[in-house]
Amino acid sequence: MIKKLLIFCSILFTFQSVVFAQTGNVKPLTIGEIRTIKSKVLNEDRILNIYLPQNFDKTKSYPIIYLLDGSMNEDFIHVTGLVQFFNQMYSMPETIVVGIANVDRKRDFTFHTDLKDLQKDYPTTGHSDKFINFLEKELKPYIESQFKTTDKYIFGQSLGGLLATEILLKKPEMFNNYFIISPSLWWDDESLLKQAPQLLTKIPDSKKFIYVSVGKGEHPVMVKDAEDLFDVLKKANKKNWTLDYKMMETDNHATILHRSLYEGLVKLFPYQEPK
Repeated sequence: MIKKLLIFCSILFTFQSVVFAQTGNVKPLTIGEIRTIKSKVLNEDRILNIYLPQNFDKTKSYPIIYLLDGSMNEDFIHVTGLVQFFNQMYSMPETIVVGIANVDRKRDFTFHTDLKDLQKDYPTTGHSDKFINFLEKELKPYIESQFKTTDKYIFGQSLGGLLATEILLKKPEMFNNYFIISPSLWWDDESLLKQAPQLLTKIPDSKKFIYVSVGKGEHPVMVKDAEDLFDVLKKANKKNWTLDYKMMETDNHATILHRSLYEGLVKLFPYQEPK
């Protein structure tokens, strides 16, 4: 019995040694930080997934990308990979990405509608004014108190594209660069698109990059609305705006974001031969 016990202990010790040898060099893989801020405007906690460049230096200034749909299980990981790639292979400077995790994107990304069918199908919607106020009065000041910043970007797709368009037309000074992907401008019977020409007359002609894209495989209304938005922006004749439109020939609403962001970033940061 004692002999069997000694054999068992020997085997157990050997197994533990092997396990320790396999795991002894394991350490966390970190690409940034997860922070939680308390929003008085929204009356809730909001999670921020923050990507920091590999050589992050708190004394340096960085461009900031505010990524809507920025949860870990949404667009945060693949967008940060794209940003890292453009920094390594193209002329994009090291950039911080602030992924804004969702609580209720239908509530936060849509403005009020009186259409009964939308109120019925989407009962929590219609509070983009509060979310924009959160971005302007709480989130951006918080980020700018934590990091030294330069250019500000907003990336938004679908309802996020609707929100990015609303900010461009109503609070354009919030960001320098707008990436508006497959915007859901059908919302509220296209009322934001209809208001756009008048709203654009009130917007100062300050330097901006505005990129609009849509997938050829999307609903025809989505395609038409994206094209109409780009046409309205061109007709505004803002001399200091750089506008670009991309029809993604092989993409639909589900597949468009990554490839579309790639095409937009190429416009801003063309390839440079290594020195």
